[in-house]
Amino acid sequence: MRTLAIGDIHGGLRGLTQLLEVAEVTKDDQLIFVGDYVDGWSDSAQVIQHLMELAKTNDCIFIKGNHDVWCEDWLRTGQADSVWLAHGGEGTVESYETFSDEEKKQHLYFFDDMSLYHIDDNNRLFIHAGFTSMDGVENERNFRSFYFDRTLWEMAVTMDNRIKKDSELYPNRLKQYSEIYIGHTPTINYYRDKPMHAINVWNVDTGAAFTGKLSAIDINTKEIFQSDTLKDLYPNEQGRNKS
Repeated sequence: MRTLAIGDIHGGLRGLTQLLEVAEVTKDDQLIFVGDYVDGWSDSAQVIQHLMELAKTNDCIFIKGNHDVWCEDWLRTGQADSVWLAHGGEGTVESYETFSDEEKKQHLYFFDDMSLYHIDDNNRLFIHAGFTSMDGVENERNFRSFYFDRTLWEMAVTMDNRIKKDSELYPNRLKQYSEIYIGHTPTINYYRDKPMHAINVWNVDTGAAFTGKLSAIDINTKEIFQSDTLKDLYPNEQGRNKS
């Protein structure tokens, strides 16, 4: 059985279905999604529906991202956060126009059931953004860090690779887990179109919301799978590339 960590989808159903085909995913594969399923391309509601169906055939773990928190709040209250609307939420609302109240309710349950993080049997952490507690996610006091924090990734990419894990200089945050898999901060911000590895952190958000591809990584072999760039799969849309 393979375990694949899959990056931020952002409403790109075409990218998701292509990625699953490229990776030749079967029902024996475990799929861990690191969050941000909505906001960007025009198929946000359709992505959620597809993931709900996928969970019937595969062992899936769905981590909650910041965009998912915003969408969940809207589904629950009917009130749209203005920041959310400006960052892809408007397109997500439009994608739900053909969905019934009962279907929206089922999607709300799906969002509500998402995990804020997952730790596997090999002490590998899967989380959308990061955490700030030096003692690990179980001791985090600010849950918003799980889906908004960027300091963990910033620390990893700027850290001196010569510093070993048994060194007093090695950050305690990073010592807590054998590996950490995140999304949230697109690797295209660093001019990389594939998942990035820094110290023991793997970033699998390769900018599918913008000009990048949707990516997956086999966490054991580190083999990478990718869709085409989402802007090529949605040629008449901008995604989150708003002027």
